[in-house]
Amino acid sequence: MLPQLCFFVSIAFGFIAWGIITARYIWPKLRLRQRAEALQPLLILHSFRFIGLAFLIPGVVSADLPSAFAHSAAYGDIVAATLALLSLASLPRGVGVVIAWIFNLWGSADLLNAFYRANDAGLMAGQLGATYFIPTLVVPLLLITHGLAFRILLQHQSESAMRESWQPGEVTGEGLSSGGP
Repeated sequence: MLPQLCFFVSIAFGFIAWGIITARYIWPKLRLRQRAEALQPLLILHSFRFIGLAFLIPGVVSADLPSAFAHSAAYGDIVAATLALLSLASLPRGVGVVIAWIFNLWGSADLLNAFYRANDAGLMAGQLGATYFIPTLVVPLLLITHGLAFRILLQHQSESAMRESWQPGEVTGEGLSSGGP
């Protein structure tokens, strides 16, 4: 199989696997929480985006990794990580929610921009070196959790996501949960 095809198949499988994990385990837990509380684990996850700085480290990536891609991805990630931490530190106050919106818009755009720049620069999978796991394993999870964060942010603050997600036939009430184990 061609290396580029393996790379794209790996990204696709990353989205499939993380989508299943999110649908079965992450969302059922987050939907029961209020907005600020539901955002916290997502923001903590995104605080690890400093790992994108690895795109700038010679020897970790190939010397011929396109610098337009590497710099954009690395610096975009460190800004996203900083915004995630600022939002986390200021939740549940209103300013934390505002920063969460800024983080989520920036972080989503940054990841989509990285895909665009990689394609535009003709990036080859082998140029990523040891950072190959970032677009194949980490980025799918980050994009999916950005989607969750948008869903949570769009909900009214006093409503839990559970009310919006309630299905006929589910048991709800004090002390009862409708989700799985």
